[in-house]
Amino acid sequence: MGHEPQQLTEQDLQESRRNLSRDVDALAEKVSPGRVVHRRVEGAKSRVTGAKDKLMGSAHDAGSSLGDATSSAGDSVSGAVDGLTSRAEGSPLAAGLVAFGLGLVVSSLIPPSDKEAQAASRVVDAAKEHAQPVLDEAKDAGQQVAQHLTEEAKHAASDVKESASTVQQQGQEAADAVKDDAPGT
Repeated sequence: MGHEPQQLTEQDLQESRRNLSRDVDALAEKVSPGRVVHRRVEGAKSRVTGAKDKLMGSAHDAGSSLGDATSSAGDSVSGAVDGLTSRAEGSPLAAGLVAFGLGLVVSSLIPPSDKEAQAASRVVDAAKEHAQPVLDEAKDAGQQVAQHLTEEAKHAASDVKESASTVQQQGQEAADAVKDDAPGT
């Protein structure tokens, strides 16, 4: 396509049109919202499947015999531990947080036993029993503070009234003095 504009042939024009059409189609495909969402969903599915396969092994591994499954599970666990250990060398806090989070997720999936439910009930009852006196004391302290502040506010208001009265009286006396001192009265 390094021809002069006058030397372009019909074949060159058709080739340019095909290339331009292909580029426009590719661009439309790339920026189409539906296609963008589809690519993102497929990418997320792929990443989740890859992570699942890393953690649990692929479907091909699941078809193995029981002995192979046991061996594979042991290898997967040791591989996961090795992987976490190597990653934890740089940031043990992150590894601890990940382990804690996984523990929370697993524990939330397991229903509580009857003994755990009874123990939780006892803890809640004991907390309520011990919290009530503290709540009552806090309520009494709040009422005492409110009463004290009310009394202080009343004293402050009466002081302000008294000061205002004094200022008014002094102002009146000053006005009377000015009247008396004024020439021609």
